[in-house]
Order: sequence, then C-alpha cells, then structure tokens
Amino acid sequence: MALILSLETSASSCAVALHHEKALVSTLEVNEPQAHASKLASLIHDVFKESGFHIRQLNAVAVSAGPGSYTGLRIGTSTAKGICYAYNIPLIAVNTLDVLAVSFLEQHDGKKGLLCPMIDAKRMEVYCQVMDSGLNIVQAVEAKVVDETSFSELLKDHEMFFFGDGAAKCSAVITHSNAVFVDHIRPEASMLGRMASEKFEKKEFEDLVAFTPFYLKDFVAKKAGSVF
Repeated sequence: MALILSLETSASSCAVALHHEKALVSTLEVNEPQAHASKLASLIHDVFKESGFHIRQLNAVAVSAGPGSYTGLRIGTSTAKGICYAYNIPLIAVNTLDVLAVSFLEQHDGKKGLLCPMIDAKRMEVYCQVMDSGLNIVQAVEAKVVDETSFSELLKDHEMFFFGDGAAKCSAVITHSNAVFVDHIRPEASMLGRMASEKFEKKEFEDLVAFTPFYLKDFVAKKAGSVF
C-alpha cells in the first residue's frame, strides 16, 4: 500500500502529513503568517524523522490544489513537483474547498442542507462553492463578493452551512434564518492525505509538467509604499 506525503499550503497555516496504507502516521503544522517558504522544508524533514520512514519510500506526493493563497499554493506545488521529479513518483492534487467540505461532514455527521465552504480572498470577497450533503455540486467554484443578497435564492428553500476562514466575515451581511455559520473548519494536511489516498487507488494523478494550482484569480503585485 501507498506511503503518501501531503502538503497543505493554501491557507495561512503550513502543514504536512504522512499517510501509510490510508492511516495517518504523522502530521505537523506551523500557524505563522507567511511561513510557507521558510517552514515547509523543515516540516517535511521533521515529519519523516518522527515517522521512521524515509523519503525514498514515498509512493506519491499530494498537494492542496486551491483556491487559496497565491504564494502558498505556488510554494506547495513547486515543492511537491520537486520531490516527485526527484523520486519519479506521481503528483496528486485535491481541491481545497472539497477538503473543507469533507472535514465539515466528518465533524457534523448527519447534517442535512447545503454546504458552502469559503476561503478568504480579502475585503468582502471569498472563494466558494455550494454542494449538497452528498458533495454534489450545486454552484461551481467562484470568486464572489458577498453582500446581503448573496445566496438569497438558495436560502429561501434550504438550510445552508457556511464554514472556512472566509465565512466569519460574511455572517454580518448574510442574516437569513437558514444561514448557519460554523467555526473551526479549516483545510488540514491530514484530511488532504486521506482524500489523496483514495485518488491514489484510482490512479488519479496530475501531469507533472502541465499541472498548476487553481488560483481562480490572477496575482496582482502591490507597488512598494502603496496603500491599496
């Protein structure tokens, strides 16, 4: 069975996990802003040291595909590709919003309604998608500026659960009685690895040359000294 290293760099935290035969062996995380570049390599080193496995034993590397932090996704993807090239192993990518949705269902078993994982995209914008409790897509992934009319048609007939680091700021403007905001749901390397193990069995691998993260929006660099 597979030994899979998972890299979660889509959000503010930086995390890695190691799964063997679908079971979590070890996971480590750093919750520091903009720590991906400085901490990811050391986390990978430490997770192998803690686990007793060697990196040469890897069968695949999994990466959070986005949407999310532009810089974080680039760092995670380039690191994952480097390992895959070095050891001639496949790359697996999992949509970050899917990771959030599966995490929600695991923590809130039996909840019926629509799921809306949200990733903060600054100001009142979020990256989001809407799914039913069977993870069937109701509204595709989009970058959405949230206001008091957002999701109003869906909320008329459905209870909706909003979660992820973009959800909290939306609670002040989405006030419908069917809107439920859930805290403490975030993308985790451990869940990413579990989902990647299923993809490994199905041989759902990415093209190492062609794969790019799901940025959703182009990166816009700020000028030095700019206020906006």
